[in-house]
Amino acid sequence: MAGELPDNAKLVFGEHVDRAAEFVRLLEEHGVERGLIGPREVDKIWDRHVLNSAVVEQVIQANERVVDVGSGAGLPGVPLAIARPDLRITLLEPMARRIAWLEEVTERLELSNVTVVRGRAEEGPVRDRLKNCDVVTARAVAPLDKLARWCLPLLKGGGRMVALKGERAQEELDRDGTAVRRLGGVNGHVVVVGADVLEVPTTVLIVERQTRRDR
Repeated sequence: MAGELPDNAKLVFGEHVDRAAEFVRLLEEHGVERGLIGPREVDKIWDRHVLNSAVVEQVIQANERVVDVGSGAGLPGVPLAIARPDLRITLLEPMARRIAWLEEVTERLELSNVTVVRGRAEEGPVRDRLKNCDVVTARAVAPLDKLARWCLPLLKGGGRMVALKGERAQEELDRDGTAVRRLGGVNGHVVVVGADVLEVPTTVLIVERQTRRDR
């Protein structure tokens, strides 16, 4: 059953595992009807969505400010917020019905370290409000070149874009690396996280925003 608590959930979420389990329950109950996940995903919520997202915390430092672009169902932002209460996380999402979901989840789970913002990363007012963050996360949002164009302007110099990608992440970096560098992205590299706790680890593509001394 999807609702059963996996053994590795306790390793990932520790004392916050009950809050993670409640998030999974909410996705099981409402995710399909509200267009957040597909019907075939219900039995995979823990492994493919929640744990897969939470282990990204391994590449995020203490007390960092994180913007989750195109948060959708709250992935990876909500699992990150549960696993790491020290992080200040903004869930950025343009669709009203998904904003309603994110606000309900944030209130239900009492995530005091989360702010929900409606908008798109490429919009001027959004950039003005969210600029100079430490980390931007994105999951299944767009190809790397487009993602970099949206996300890099939100980062402070030296900040990191952390994109959850599949096994072709390196191919994507090779393909779009020149475009990313033109946009001010440097030190692009692929990292696998969660290998110590997940059967299928998470592959993330990390790009730093260029600082003045990099130029």
